[in-house]
Amino acid sequence: MTFDIDTMMLVGPLLTVAFGGLAMMLVDAFAKEKAELSVVSAVILLAGASFSLALWFSGPREVEAGMIGSYLAYDRLAHFLDLVICGGAALASLLAGGYLREHRIERGEFYVLLLFSALGAMALVRAVDLLSMFIALETLSLGVYGLVAFRRHSPRAAEGALKYFLLGSFASAILLFGISMLYGATGHTSLAEIHQVVAAGEAAPTLLILSMLLMITGLAFKISAVPFHAWAPDAYQGAVTPASTYMAVVVKAAVFGVMIRVLFIAFGDESLANADSGWPPALAALAAITMVFGNLAALVQKNVKRMLAYSSISHAGFLLMGLVAAWKLHGGSGLSAVLFYLASYTVSNVLAFGSLILVGSRGKEAVSYEDLAGVGRRHPWVAVPFAIGVLSLMGFPPLAGFFGKYYVILAAAEAGGGMLWLAVIAVLSSAVGAYYYLRVIVFLFMRKPEEGAPVAVPMRSGHVVAALVMAGYYVLRLGITPGAYLDLVSPGLDGATDLDVSVFLWDGGIAVVAGAIAAALTTLRSGASDDADEPAPAPAE
Repeated sequence: MTFDIDTMMLVGPLLTVAFGGLAMMLVDAFAKEKAELSVVSAVILLAGASFSLALWFSGPREVEAGMIGSYLAYDRLAHFLDLVICGGAALASLLAGGYLREHRIERGEFYVLLLFSALGAMALVRAVDLLSMFIALETLSLGVYGLVAFRRHSPRAAEGALKYFLLGSFASAILLFGISMLYGATGHTSLAEIHQVVAAGEAAPTLLILSMLLMITGLAFKISAVPFHAWAPDAYQGAVTPASTYMAVVVKAAVFGVMIRVLFIAFGDESLANADSGWPPALAALAAITMVFGNLAALVQKNVKRMLAYSSISHAGFLLMGLVAAWKLHGGSGLSAVLFYLASYTVSNVLAFGSLILVGSRGKEAVSYEDLAGVGRRHPWVAVPFAIGVLSLMGFPPLAGFFGKYYVILAAAEAGGGMLWLAVIAVLSSAVGAYYYLRVIVFLFMRKPEEGAPVAVPMRSGHVVAALVMAGYYVLRLGITPGAYLDLVSPGLDGATDLDVSVFLWDGGIAVVAGAIAAALTTLRSGASDDADEPAPAPAE
């Protein structure tokens, strides 16, 4: 096998993150300041995203299959999800730089696990073969198991990690059983070749249906769709908050990326993708149950991280609805809506989780609604990004989350038929969700802490502030002017000729510079406060 320049381009973003992870293992052994590893990790991930963006706009339009191309795709879906995955992981890394130091649990392996897990996520969204799909999924999952269990001495973290690991292992076994059945039915592992066999009517029907159900079940667990969601609340609550953030954004984006390939390529023939006995009605039912249950369960939560976990479950229902709408619309606006939703959901979640991190400090971490009481009055600079984050998740205009929900609901309405009822359920679910999102704002600005109750004290971390500023910029940017980013995911537009790359470069530059300035100002202010708090030296006798 020979590696030419096109082959290297194909795997360039993956190699950037892979070699970055290996280098991180060496850096960790010699670094004295572990918090700075978060910045190094973020730089590595942003380099991978930049590489992918450059290939998208300036690279070859297509790459010959060859040895690697037979297993990993080179297309706009992979490039776009690279941006979402690397961006979300980079922001989670910055959040960890402040959180782990503040809570005295800073260890370099967090960033190593995060980088290699992100590598698995990037490979997963490229997977066009059942073998590469399963290997990438397990690479992603193993890293996340370690991140959930990172707080070694916490019984809650151990419980969440054990539940996630055991149920995740069962889900992987179910998925692998479905893969083996699909191979038995078609004799191929390539998604494109499987589609050809199914379209020709040469696959065993019973094995084909069973394999489809088993694979959808295994993937539904990874996105925490109801009723495969039981692990999510405990894992989110037990994990350190940066790991919860990573699970909420990166894992979901990666699995939905591979679901698009599996459902629309391998199972894209009309015999499997039909309104009577195919996967669309099954996904529509999953979407409805997930949206309704996720929002209703979030209503009764007292722990904010558990509320955000159930919120994440409900958002998986919206994305599943978008996939069904994309099938009905033959891709097009439906698929664009799903991808835009993933981008807006990523930055909104980072802003919400990051603000929750910033609200608390060592010994005074904010975990419940009562811990947030009065924070908006005492520390408005902390409460405002929190409010923007939850409003975006709620779907409040003109924020990114509003257009994310608007586009998937619009796609469902355009699909017509039974999808109209699903769109109505989505609107009603959003109305229910407004209660628990607005509850956060009520406690931040309209409640006072009870007398004698512990009061959350915000940390002063440049890393966390930088992540919030960057996420906040994109929440506003995607909400106020969503057109450019909707064009980015529109299948009818070519990145090299129809889009202006300078728009996205300017956005990235502004976000990074603004985050760096905010981090520097926070660090200077924190240093000045520490100096002011130092006791004056005793006078000489």
